[in-house]
Amino acid sequence: MIPISHVLAATDLSSSSLHAVDRGFQIASTTGARYTVLHALGLDALDVLRELLAGRTAALSEKIAQEARDSLTQAMSDPVRNQGVSAQLALEDGAAAVVVPQQADAVDADLVLLGAHGKGFLQRFMVGSTASRLLRTSRRPVLLVKEPCRAPYRRILVAVDFSPGVERAVRTACALAPAASLILLHVFEVPFEGKLHYAGVSEEVIHQYRFEARELATRRLHQLAAAVGLAKGDYVARVVHGDATRQILHEEEQYDCDLIVMGKHGTHVTEELLLGSVTKRVIAESRSDVLVVVDRQAPVDPVAPA
Repeated sequence: MIPISHVLAATDLSSSSLHAVDRGFQIASTTGARYTVLHALGLDALDVLRELLAGRTAALSEKIAQEARDSLTQAMSDPVRNQGVSAQLALEDGAAAVVVPQQADAVDADLVLLGAHGKGFLQRFMVGSTASRLLRTSRRPVLLVKEPCRAPYRRILVAVDFSPGVERAVRTACALAPAASLILLHVFEVPFEGKLHYAGVSEEVIHQYRFEARELATRRLHQLAAAVGLAKGDYVARVVHGDATRQILHEEEQYDCDLIVMGKHGTHVTEELLLGSVTKRVIAESRSDVLVVVDRQAPVDPVAPA
């Protein structure tokens, strides 16, 4: 199990982003991790109004910062919300897309939480939001929180593609919610299946290819589970044929999961987050929270600022 010793949640003070703060308190309570709540003030945006404000920029900045501090202090001191956890509040002047990754590195966070803002989230995610930038550049697990936090996660669906780093994704899921039920899911397609049909290969032969692919993937799932220290009764292994996104969302509903865990692979970060990729579509279309775990061994593609 990978220890989670420091959790960082970023909030813009909206009700939806406070779901991430609440989930952070729950995770810190469960894991015993230190907890930091971050708010990016975005005060650099006031620079464009400097002339109009006629020297009142400093006073306005202080007022904005004080209101944010008071609001967050009140929220974080609520015993129903904080579950007995004492969190550190961090207020930073810059824009969230820059401040959140910087602060995650500064405190060496093992987990970063962000609120997913419901309606319109896909559009914001596509055009360079904090979530998009963080997922494209971070080597730290990022948890996108969609639902209010009412209890620890009950049932976790881990999408397994057998790429490097998948063990880290499973271990992180176990550390995040050690009491949760775990479903390990692999979705497969027979290579060149469409061309086999086109070439007149019989359905019987194609069915045999599917059977062999399913058997191989099932063995590999059990091997993966054993490698991370899971016993047979600790997880459910699922191997299904079809479109990856569609099947992940189907299994999420079938098992009533409240968290989906996806891997991110450093050499394909840019491609992976293009519209239509499995990771991005699952983030946009699932109802559950989504944890994205990076393969730290792989190089991360350089990406221009969002």
